[in-house]
Amino acid sequence: MNNIELLLISIGLAMDAFSVSICKGLTMKHKWRRNSFLIVFSFSFFQMLMPLIGYFLGSNLGEYFISFNHIIAFCLLTIIGINMVKESYKNEDIKIGLSIKELLMLSIATSIDAMAVGITLSFFEVNLVFAILLIGITAFIFSLIGVNIGKFIGKNFEKKAQIIGGTVLILIGIKILLEHFDIF
Repeated sequence: MNNIELLLISIGLAMDAFSVSICKGLTMKHKWRRNSFLIVFSFSFFQMLMPLIGYFLGSNLGEYFISFNHIIAFCLLTIIGINMVKESYKNEDIKIGLSIKELLMLSIATSIDAMAVGITLSFFEVNLVFAILLIGITAFIFSLIGVNIGKFIGKNFEKKAQIIGGTVLILIGIKILLEHFDIF
């Protein structure tokens, strides 16, 4: 596997983190810098951690994991998305923050495919450190851009942004599930 292929894989893996970063950027009002740093750091960290775990799992559990990883991502994203939409309909002023539980769920959901990539990398001669760093740096850049895009758009939409963000998370979850069943 050459460096161009690794870069393309890194970009592909970063797309979910990018989309979810936009969604979270849409809804963040309080402690924006702190929360955006946490999102970007967590997404890039998990994008590096998961392929490492996958690499070491290797071929022993590879087929088993790949058979249900999309379902886990679908469930996590759908639960978070439904919660975001539900919160937007409460009459009280929206107190949008970022809980550690939500951040971990989003980080896992956006990086679970990276574990499958790590399993795949175990079948090739590849510089593992370079591959993991490339995946992490790419996720960092895409997440940072996504959070900033979301913040810019979110300023103009306030409450609607939470509905849009939650709906997009649900749609990403559905897309992942449909890909799993080769429908999309």
